[in-house]
Amino acid sequence: MLLNKKWSYISTKIFVILLDNNSGDIMKRFLGPIILAVITGFVMAQLVFSQYEKPQLQTVFGENEKVNIIQLGVYSSKENMQINTKDFAHYIYNKNNGMYYVYVGMTNENKNVIKLKEYYKQLGKDIYIKQINISNEKFLSILKQYDELLLKTEDKQTIKTIQSKVLKKYEELVK
Repeated sequence: MLLNKKWSYISTKIFVILLDNNSGDIMKRFLGPIILAVITGFVMAQLVFSQYEKPQLQTVFGENEKVNIIQLGVYSSKENMQINTKDFAHYIYNKNNGMYYVYVGMTNENKNVIKLKEYYKQLGKDIYIKQINISNEKFLSILKQYDELLLKTEDKQTIKTIQSKVLKKYEELVK
């Protein structure tokens, strides 16, 4: 309690001295260094904080989009896989538990799924449609463009070329 009264008395005296017209010189002496200290503190804080790099924010849970992938088959050996895929200019495969899963196409459009089923049926190939999650925005954008081209064509060579390019982009950007 005694300390609070003493502090109150001292702070009141300082305030009166600073505002007193007779002690304007004292106020000028205190005001300059206080302003200089605040500016110096601000500049030094900016200097210190600029030394630290801003953290790169990474999306932990990205926006996944389901994409239809066309599976040609599952093979027990790489040789069988290569024999059965010799008609395809480009394909991708995954090895899982000693089995080779072969994929020959990819689309995000339901109308293209129907078109591709018919295309592979005419080639005499049995296919399976699976869905996978892809979060690579660049690839999804490219896939959308290829899907638009695929919607507009009925030419078998163009379909084959589009699917080959999609798979190459998938390997380049996602896999």
